[in-house]
Amino acid sequence: MALFPASFVEDLKSHADIVQVIQERVPLKRSGAEWKGLCPFHGEKTPSFTVNGDRGVFYCFGCSAGGDFIKFIELFDKLTFPEAVRQLAGRFGLPVPEQDQSKQDGEEQRDRDSLLKAHEVAATWFREQLATPAGAAARRQLKDRGLTSETIETMGAGYAPVSRDGLKTRLLKEGFSLPLLVRSGLVVEREQGTVVDRFRNRLMIPICRDNGAIVAFGGRAMDAGQQPKYLNSPETPIYVKGRTLYGLHLSKPAILRAKHAVLVEGYFDFAQAYQGGITNVVASSGTALTPAQARLLKRFAAKVVLSFDPDAAGQGAAARSSELLVAEGFQVNVAMMPSGDDPDTFIRKSGAAAYQDRLKNSRPYLEYLLDRASIGHDLSKDEDRRAFLNAMLAVAARIPDAAARDQFADRLAHKARITEEVVRAEIRKAAVQRQTTVGERMISPVGQIKPAERGLIWAIMKDPQQAVQVLGDLHDGELDGLATADILRQARSLQGCPPAALPQTLLERLSTEEVRLVESISVQPEAPARILTDCVLELRKHRLIRERTAVERQLANLLEQGVPSHDGRIDELGTKQIGLKRQIEAMNQEMAK
Repeated sequence: MALFPASFVEDLKSHADIVQVIQERVPLKRSGAEWKGLCPFHGEKTPSFTVNGDRGVFYCFGCSAGGDFIKFIELFDKLTFPEAVRQLAGRFGLPVPEQDQSKQDGEEQRDRDSLLKAHEVAATWFREQLATPAGAAARRQLKDRGLTSETIETMGAGYAPVSRDGLKTRLLKEGFSLPLLVRSGLVVEREQGTVVDRFRNRLMIPICRDNGAIVAFGGRAMDAGQQPKYLNSPETPIYVKGRTLYGLHLSKPAILRAKHAVLVEGYFDFAQAYQGGITNVVASSGTALTPAQARLLKRFAAKVVLSFDPDAAGQGAAARSSELLVAEGFQVNVAMMPSGDDPDTFIRKSGAAAYQDRLKNSRPYLEYLLDRASIGHDLSKDEDRRAFLNAMLAVAARIPDAAARDQFADRLAHKARITEEVVRAEIRKAAVQRQTTVGERMISPVGQIKPAERGLIWAIMKDPQQAVQVLGDLHDGELDGLATADILRQARSLQGCPPAALPQTLLERLSTEEVRLVESISVQPEAPARILTDCVLELRKHRLIRERTAVERQLANLLEQGVPSHDGRIDELGTKQIGLKRQIEAMNQEMAK
């Protein structure tokens, strides 16, 4: 068994910025997409040492030293691999797994390996079924879409027949246990206790990690009235939807060569583009793009051309994805499709060359946004110009690069007919004060957050299994009014998530400001609260105090209005006030034990 579980090393890598780690020891200067400096491992006068932050690697063209940030610490500080890992874990506030925890992680890794093998067997079985007489309708559907046999093979497309337990029988025969199959999501346990195949009478599309491992499936309905139209695997220990981009395992070499990616929505949008020679394409699989997906894509390209459906839902998704990508530092263009077309139908009707032209003529997102946002505003009127400017400040505040913000300010000034100096000043103000100015979710400074909130958040990141149990004891009303209410509610909504995956899954669902807050709490070496259950009691007490304050305010209002003291409503509120006071006193006594 490895000294450190793979999941821990991956977690450590996710916390580190290789540029930041190396810059603490070697002066670096940006050079295009990379950073350069004098190699610390051999004497040189001309920089040949490069660091690629997007890919997380360093390399020296002079002495051929290279690797990830752990390897750099090994070489620079002359440490063994375990020593380097422990040093970096301490640097980022991550507890190193003890031996018993490593054993548990080893068992979890074996479980993940079994789930991956089960998905490989399932993919083979689906492909076999596609070739049978029962798969004729699915083969015809693929042919009607204009997909060649080569593309179908590349996608790994298959067919799930109508039978209730065909796949289950095959997997059991291969030696997989029934509990593991239920965890895999390939089968479903009904309320009656029967276990049946999840996918039935569906055209099957394997979903892979960027390394090519099959981790999930998407199943398209075969019949017109079959619902849902697309049925996807649930999240499992090997599959988190928000971390996966469909087709990246096929397209990443082309993305690296082209230095940009084409982002589409669906499996068949991807298939048509890929078949047409546009091989630098990936798909979001019809879901909202997440920060984790954006960071994954950033390893291969710094520019994205969005090609979504032209309907309202597609354009809304394009706007949300574009803003997220811009905030992550991408250059973003938007390729518009004719009304009624998506990339799949457009390529089938007009050909891949016409689609390639659409991509080449794509417009920078910020220009596209300015035109789209100006609709409905009469920019000859001062009031409309101000409204238009205010709407654009939210976008400007999310642009991380100051030079890019100024460029956007110039375009905005020209569009709104306002002087550039005024617009630049307003945008800079919005960028500095964006939590309050541009309407993002407000998070209080850490010092104003209650110790109980900090204790729960720390536990979610460090001891998620216990934290999930404790969060289950909290009710929505006990989170109301808390500075971290949105974070804790998101954590509660992930109670079915595997504990090991909970911290990263939570971070992927939070805003940038919320992520910063969570990380600032989780890097503390010790828990802010010694007893986790006391955090629940503390928050419950705060809810009671809020209720008592509200009751006292209502009583004061009634008395100010001259309502007689013997009025039934006053008596009712007085009784409630006394009851709340007693509950708070009882809770104080319980917490003092």
